Amino acid sequence: MNGSIVRVLVQPGQVVEAGTALVVLEAMKMEHSIRAPHGGTVKALFCQEGDMVSEGAVLVELVE
Repeated sequence: MNGSIVRVLVQPGQVVEAGTALVVLEAMKMEHSIRAPHGGTVKALFCQEGDMVSEGAVLVELVE
């Protein structure tokens, strides 16, 4: 679903564990936390607070 980025909770180079909240997305007047599917290091961010994003957009790149 389309939405807007409310908060970016991580930075490139940050090490995260599986389940760590990465981004908070607002869609249909509800906030959704986008969580890490696995542990790793944040390689890149492809969004910032206030951005409108489409369904399927890549928001964060994680490397193991």
